[in-house]
Amino acid sequence: MIQAHEIKQDMPVHTAQAEQFAVVDHTDGPDSIKLKKDDSGNHHYIPISWVISTEGGIVKINRTLDQVLQDWSAETLA
Repeated sequence: MIQAHEIKQDMPVHTAQAEQFAVVDHTDGPDSIKLKKDDSGNHHYIPISWVISTEGGIVKINRTLDQVLQDWSAETLA
């Protein structure tokens, strides 16, 4: 299981299909990743539980882009 300290600011975030969709702003507690603002100027949050790897300085998650866009949050995850 990936730990919050393994995820660093400015790491690219990729889907399960290796598509980059975001960049890490910072971790928000032990369970949440805050992403840098998107093109619309909004931050989004994803759970660390989605992360399957941080190899090569890339945060790889176990979701497709469609799943991410449906399930990410505009608020910090508790």
